[in-house]
Amino acid sequence: MSSQISMTHNEDSIPVLLVSTEAPLDVLHTSAASRFLVATQMMESLASLDISSAKGADLQQLAHAAAILLRDACDVMDVLGRQIQKLV
Repeated sequence: MSSQISMTHNEDSIPVLLVSTEAPLDVLHTSAASRFLVATQMMESLASLDISSAKGADLQQLAHAAAILLRDACDVMDVLGRQIQKLV
């Protein structure tokens, strides 16, 4: 396995967002957990909004940001899972 893998959400054909496959398990876990937490908080905020006063573009941007955070967290969790499998 390469020492780095590109994250799923890269805007260009040249990946600039990478996950270290050699990072300690606790660091990978903390990184993924923080992204899951922030995305969850964003979605909880959206759920409590009065949708009738919200602008569609704002909702779309918040949903897109949450999706990026969730995808990043899933990418980090994938590396974490691979690291754990190597230990078993």
